[in-house]
Amino acid sequence: MSEAEHTAGVRRWLGYAQEDLIAAESLIVLQTIASRHVCWLAQQAVEKALKAVLVFLQIDFPRRHDLALRNLISAGWPLKEEHPDLADLTEWAVEARYPRDWPDATEEDARSAVQQARAVGQSVCRDLASHGFTIMEI
Repeated sequence: MSEAEHTAGVRRWLGYAQEDLIAAESLIVLQTIASRHVCWLAQQAVEKALKAVLVFLQIDFPRRHDLALRNLISAGWPLKEEHPDLADLTEWAVEARYPRDWPDATEEDARSAVQQARAVGQSVCRDLASHGFTIMEI
């Protein structure tokens, strides 16, 4: 893979992460869509931001909705220390999409998920920048 293709791949994952975060934030403002959708989009934003880092590091990752992907990122990346536990967001990948025994997402859940997604996105952007990758912050 050429450097241009590598860079384009990282940017594409970041772009998708940003789109998911913007969609989640927009749905909160509308207040006409179930909070579970916001939670799911927040989880997706984080998943895609983490995958952007893995693409940058050229680490192959499994195709699944599990934010334990964070554990594949090399030691020394501050985002691993800043966000040691993403389990709550990981749950929204499934729980928000299918009726189960878990309580429905509340507006507070949605706001918390978006806040966490924004924080992870900012950490990813800072970390990538510190490794010489120029991007727009998500």
